[in-house]
Amino acid sequence: MKKLVFLFSALASILPFFSFAQIPNPALPEELLVKPWPAQWIAVAGEPVKAFGVYHFRKNIELAAKPTTFLVHVSGDNRYRLYVNGKQVCFGPARSDVFHWNFETVDLAPFLKPGRNTLAAVVWNYGENMPVAQMSNRTGFIMQGNGPAERLVDTGASWKAIRSGAYAPINTNLYTYFVVGPGERIDAAAYDWGWETEAFNDSNWPAASSISPGLVGGLFEPWHEGWHLQPRSIPAMELTPQRLTSVRKAVGIPAPKNFPQKAAAFRVPANTKATLILDQGVETTAFPVLTMSDGQGATVSLRYAESLFVDEGKSIAETKYKGNRDKVEGKVFIGYKDQFISDGGEARTFVPLWWRTYRYIELEIETKEQPLTINDLYGLYTSYPFEMAATFDAKRPELNKILEVGWRTARLCAHETYMDCPYYEQLQYVGDTRIQALVSLYNSGDDRLVRNAINQIRYSHGLSGITQSRYPSHLPQYIPTFSLWWIGMVNDYWKYRGDEAFIKEQLPVARAIISFFESKQKENGAMGAVPYWTFTDWAEAPGWKAGMAPKAAEGGSSAALDMQLLLAYQAAMPLERAVDMPAFAEQYEQKIEALKRTLKNLYWDAGKGLFADTPDKKNFSQHTNTFAVLGGVVEGEEARAVIEKVLSEPSLTPASIYFKYYLHQAVAKAGLGNRYISLLEEWRTQLSKGLTTWAEQPEPSRSDCHAWGASPNIELYRIVLGIDSDAPGFSKVRITPHLGDLKEASGTIPHPKGQIKVKYSVNRKNQLKAEVTLPEGVTGTFVWNGKETPLTGGKKNSLSL
Repeated sequence: MKKLVFLFSALASILPFFSFAQIPNPALPEELLVKPWPAQWIAVAGEPVKAFGVYHFRKNIELAAKPTTFLVHVSGDNRYRLYVNGKQVCFGPARSDVFHWNFETVDLAPFLKPGRNTLAAVVWNYGENMPVAQMSNRTGFIMQGNGPAERLVDTGASWKAIRSGAYAPINTNLYTYFVVGPGERIDAAAYDWGWETEAFNDSNWPAASSISPGLVGGLFEPWHEGWHLQPRSIPAMELTPQRLTSVRKAVGIPAPKNFPQKAAAFRVPANTKATLILDQGVETTAFPVLTMSDGQGATVSLRYAESLFVDEGKSIAETKYKGNRDKVEGKVFIGYKDQFISDGGEARTFVPLWWRTYRYIELEIETKEQPLTINDLYGLYTSYPFEMAATFDAKRPELNKILEVGWRTARLCAHETYMDCPYYEQLQYVGDTRIQALVSLYNSGDDRLVRNAINQIRYSHGLSGITQSRYPSHLPQYIPTFSLWWIGMVNDYWKYRGDEAFIKEQLPVARAIISFFESKQKENGAMGAVPYWTFTDWAEAPGWKAGMAPKAAEGGSSAALDMQLLLAYQAAMPLERAVDMPAFAEQYEQKIEALKRTLKNLYWDAGKGLFADTPDKKNFSQHTNTFAVLGGVVEGEEARAVIEKVLSEPSLTPASIYFKYYLHQAVAKAGLGNRYISLLEEWRTQLSKGLTTWAEQPEPSRSDCHAWGASPNIELYRIVLGIDSDAPGFSKVRITPHLGDLKEASGTIPHPKGQIKVKYSVNRKNQLKAEVTLPEGVTGTFVWNGKETPLTGGKKNSLSL
């Protein structure tokens, strides 16, 4: 059954659920594209423009009849939620930068009625506490009616606005890089309950003040500098109710019966301190929804943690190890928090402005002179609305568990952008995003967030020609190697989706990135010192520093950097040919061949049969040799011999979870794909430790949810089942199974024209029976033991090999 998508009304006494009314990629009237909008950005008069604040906006309108459609375009800074007659209809804007500021298009008709209607929005600015991923101009809100009938809603002086006095930020020091924004302290006594409903009396609210007209794209209007609006290109985020599964610990009161699995109210006596540790069962990203009654002055705190930490008797700053994530005893709870203060009212519902990441919630209650009733606590799961469209069956439950955990990880790390991790950063890093994008394509087929990510990284293009390493971000960071991986990401999109017009938009930035690296090259083509953070992998070994591969003491030469440039040339060359720019392609082709020769001459150690990390040949790693195979510096039997040593030589600097994606690709390219299933030991180890999402690094890991670890959700389909694109846009398919010791396997993946289905069985004589179905109009090639067999689209191909 198709998953339902729900809405919630935050901080309302009743919590209804409704379908989203958002319309992605809307067609706007031309006058809204080429002229300033009649609607104005508005704010609360007299309030600071960039400081922390939560603001409420309202406007009442009269309608003679219920309309069939009523389109509006709406946005806010930093964020907003929009209500009609007390019901939430959308929230946004989808994150981007000020020069590409998204607005949502919403059909309000389902929520309107004849007579009086109330439009309301809560807008908040986190100020100096703003998440690093959040960009901002200043506090503001805008709504523009799509046509004459809707213009009565246009923001301006007819709207009313007031600052809420109920909110204050809570900053938690987790003694690590934690930049997702503050927790919230909400005082119910200072909250305007029902402010978003028709019944609320706003007669004492002042009129909103105008800032500037809405301007689409780079439209200029003297002398307004502000948001460059663009239509949101991605769908609304999923919101699905989600119950916590159990109470793992109770102090101060008995564990409530049936709570939290069900909505089972429980009473906390007056003058009581109580703590409950609640378990979701798996990690999640969700809006916690807390409803409580009575208990005036009572304080309820919610703390959130991916897992508990082993209690070693150390300070929080020194506590690093988490042990088995399923265990609670002998552990300490470390996490950020929200806090809610009761006004004694009935069924007060509290929901933080932004979603939280947790497996465990610590519910801490302190009552005053009155007892408090906790009516309910649950979550509203939220993430990008990907739907799994791939299947895999090899009669190995372990492999299906790896896919399940990988898909959960990928979902939690995908919201309005891809994210390195939902708990600590929520930043879209290129290195992570390339892997996440391929997980999306292989598992769901939905490419909208992939396109969004490629575009957003392109928007960050600037310093010396390279892109930022993560974007959106109000703190610029440059990892030059991630700019090279961005070119690889564009090539991935071309390979699996085509769309030459989209590719053409990206190539000027790809050329600038390559030019940046070429400016660092010496006469022999190897690079000298490359500035900024030249991250390759979270490897730890002599010569490695902060994830940067070894560099020569003099001149800064690094095989890892030179080979990543080689891979970028190889990714860019066919793209230039595809958009009819052969001169660039020919130039890259010449540089590829010259650089291959340089790499072999400079870094190859014939005695070891391996590539060294630096010209002095003191350091050797899986990374450099992986790059050499992927880049074709060695091929055939020589490449196979290199990978054999990479997998067996313990003195090589090993790849971490992130880089194993590239290592496994090299293993397959060298003809050793049958080893893949045996190379999943890190994933097996994490499962044995109770992880329900893949960690950033082996223990001790800061993040328990890093989707760069979800690469098996690509490779169980691409390497094991062998399904890969063999021409731009997946117009041809190449299927090369690497079943290892599997005797049977089957699966499907989404394709732009339908589905690719495969089913294999291997008998005792290692003879393969295969059934392959390709979409209509798609041809392919099946490869087994070096033999190639053509495949026809639109029918089942039955093979005996």
